[in-house]
Amino acid sequence: MLNILSFLFGLVSLVIVIPATIPFLGWANWLALPLIVIGIIVGQLSSSNSGRNFNLIVLLVAVIRLSLGGGIL
Repeated sequence: MLNILSFLFGLVSLVIVIPATIPFLGWANWLALPLIVIGIIVGQLSSSNSGRNFNLIVLLVAVIRLSLGGGIL
């Protein structure tokens, strides 16, 4: 059950992160980061690792995008 909840956090975060790759929408990654962290924590509590790993991939995309935009853009 916790793995499904972790996937849901990851999917909601991914819906926010994908449009945030467009220039001048990078600020949306800052909205997604807390959701991703919650998804990672919930995934860590789960017996399966797939939800946590999915959230880690979404986190990697968000962090790379933030680093390319200088943290804001």
